[in-house]
Amino acid sequence: MKEKIYFIPGLMTDERLWKRVIPFLEKEYEIVHIPIPKSFDFDEIIDILFNTFKEDKVNILGFSLGGYIASYFAITYPNRVNRLFMVAATPGATNEAEIERRKEKFAIIEKEGFGITYEKALSLVEEKNQQDEDLIQTIMDMFHDLGKETFISQLTSTFYRKDLFEDLIHLDIPIFIFYSKNDRLLNKKALEKLSSTKHEIVMISREGTSHNIPLEAPFEFATNIKKWMSYKK
Repeated sequence: MKEKIYFIPGLMTDERLWKRVIPFLEKEYEIVHIPIPKSFDFDEIIDILFNTFKEDKVNILGFSLGGYIASYFAITYPNRVNRLFMVAATPGATNEAEIERRKEKFAIIEKEGFGITYEKALSLVEEKNQQDEDLIQTIMDMFHDLGKETFISQLTSTFYRKDLFEDLIHLDIPIFIFYSKNDRLLNKKALEKLSSTKHEIVMISREGTSHNIPLEAPFEFATNIKKWMSYKK
């Protein structure tokens, strides 16, 4: 029987986020996609997940916002988690300047309408991948298909992030964080705090700017998932 891993996507992403990594994992693991519950409240979100997971203990992996949700779940219900993997994510709070910047997006939507342009999607991928039309189209399709209501719900939830750092480093489970060194969407202060503090979290960085690591570096991502699944503390 294959060991199960629950995958939680990020802001405006769905099961298509995993389409390039699953072929590298499906022979060894059962991958179960869990959409982000529609709520502004992280406590409500993780309670929904608590009732979604059927096993006593789960392997939980989250991308970006999903990584924060996964870590929030792990510190709140540590007896339900075997191991935790965060990709393109940190456990840090959202700073005030970033909150204001995100609130401005709502005003832009009201003025200009909802959507993502080809140029914006192109700017989100690494330069070496900018000829990958399927990649760019996938990003655009996920954004448009999830829609305005989901965008508002998910972005609003990020206003209420609290710093999970202290609780996370005291968890006695295998924890991996995998990220791109020059990902401009990551909380750099949270990364610096993690890098400069003694803990047992396995931090793995890759060269590049990619935030959408599961789509842009699927083999590298899968390799690190396998390391995480076999890792013993």
